[in-house]
This record gives sequence, structure tokens and C-alpha cells, in this order.
Amino acid sequence: MQIEGKPRVGVIGTGRMGQFHVNVLSEMPEVQLAAVSDVSPVRGRAVAEKYRVKYFGDYLDMLPHVDVVCVAVPTPLHHAVGMAVLGAGKHAIIEKPVTNNYQQAKELFDLAAARGVVLHVGHIERFNGAVQELHKLAPEPLLIQCSRMGPFDPRVKDDSVVLDLMIHDIDIVLGLVNAEPAQIHVIGTKVFSQMEDAVDVQVKFANGTLATFTASRVTQFKTRLMNISCKEHFVSLNFADQEIHVHRLARAATEVNRQELKYREELTSEKIFVHRDNPLRLELRHLIACAKGEADRRVSVKDELRSLEMALRILELCRGGQ
Repeated sequence: MQIEGKPRVGVIGTGRMGQFHVNVLSEMPEVQLAAVSDVSPVRGRAVAEKYRVKYFGDYLDMLPHVDVVCVAVPTPLHHAVGMAVLGAGKHAIIEKPVTNNYQQAKELFDLAAARGVVLHVGHIERFNGAVQELHKLAPEPLLIQCSRMGPFDPRVKDDSVVLDLMIHDIDIVLGLVNAEPAQIHVIGTKVFSQMEDAVDVQVKFANGTLATFTASRVTQFKTRLMNISCKEHFVSLNFADQEIHVHRLARAATEVNRQELKYREELTSEKIFVHRDNPLRLELRHLIACAKGEADRRVSVKDELRSLEMALRILELCRGGQ
């Protein structure tokens, strides 16, 4: 069900992430930001008035007026809202995680296929320019170390840190490693919520690649880092500033004298040029292009589900004490 002409886009949920969607859509000349919906009339109307669009208290009333929908409601509502949106024949992007249940996620993609509409998951880091460079710089990673930490945010207290933060790195690593996880070891703790607020994971893939994931929302300093060791170089990525550095060993030598033994090494470092753009804008443009039949989806449905499946497996192991 391809869209002809300029798509009318609506946003369901005008919280923090929903307002990001609204703001970016309002600056995209290729779409018409048509409407917003929120259960809070005060918040929803304020956003609608700011961007001069229609406000709907019930998102079902909004659907006849739009062609594409951005779903930015709390995760437990993703399945119900998504089924209604897709069932109405609307193209959609649902913020990650698409659901907190694998079978429900599969139902959403099955319905999208049956209705002939596009369904994307809001994995914004896929459109980070630095992440796209990783596939060129680290085709055969040996060791991957991921760290995604920051302070607690009450708005995500109903999601585990695995589905809130770690799933970004899981998605990236699965895209880099051409093998299935063979061993997974998990430990986690609850601090500020009834869900896991800090989790450490070690994964060994079938091809021998090792990956470690640290996700925390009990850390009073925000970090978004990924380090990758390859046979002949080391890649360091900072998601926050979209910067990549590649380090290579130029020369190593050992010096011995009567007083001491010294080891010296010389490294060459290279900063990789990364084209910087707003990842959310790129993500929404890709959604619109797919909805208009002008592009093919960058991530298969199988891989969309694979990231969620691994995240849910990690949660299962964490809660089982394994």
C-alpha cells in the first residue's frame, strides 16, 4: 500500500521521545505533520498548538487523517496501539523495544505484511553516521566492549535497562558479528525501580567473537561507548559525538639495561571522518521512502526480531540468576 504524494504523518504519544518526532517531522519538507494524539489533553494540546496541527485525545480518531504514524507511547502499550495502527492500513514506526514480548512483536510484523504496510522499529543508532562506518572498519571483530550508562530517568521505570538502553548495542553487535550467540552470562541488579537498573553481559559467539555489554541507569555521568579489537587495529567509537578513532601498533620494542626492563610501543591513531546528521531525521526519511516504495528496508524483519529475542533472552537469564 504505497503512498502517493506528500504523506500525512501523525504522532501518538507526546512525551519526551514523541516530541522529538514532532519537532523533526515539522522540519521535513517531504512530509506534512498532520496531527498528534496523547491521553493528556494538557500536554497533547500544547504540542498541537505549538506546531499548529490537530490534536486527538483518542488516537483511533486520528488514524483516518494520516498515512504514517509514529508510535511513542510506553512500551506496554506498543502491541495494542501498533495492532490498531497497522490494522487501519497505516505505515508505522514503533519506538524500541517494539514490544516486551517476542510473540507480540511477531504478530505486529505479520499484520503489517498482511496489510501491505511498512513497520519499522525505532533503533535510532542504526542511523548514527559513526555506526555505519563500523561495518567498514571492523568486518571481523575479535572483542567488542559496549558501555551505555547514565542517570536514572523515572519515565522509563517500567522498562528494564536491557530493553531501555542495552538493546541499542545488542542490535549493533548482531549486525557486526556474522554468527549466533553460543554462550551468554548475565548479572544485574535493581536500584531505583522494580526493573533491572544495571546489567552486565558476556557473550561468546559461535565464531569465537567475545562481546561484553554494560548498561546502567545508576551512573551519574552519561556515556555511550563501544570499543572493538580486531587483529591489526583497535576501533573506539563515541556515540555522543559521533566520533571514531582507529589505533594501530606501528612498532613495539623491549629495552634492557642494568637498572630496568622497559617495554615501548608506538601507536598510530587516525580520526575517521563521519558525516553528521540528525539520526532521527535519517530514520524518518528512510521510513517515508519505504512507505512510498522508493527504498527497501535496511533491516530485515528477521533481524528486527533477532535483536529483541536476544534482549529478552538476556532478561530471562538475569532473572533466573544465570
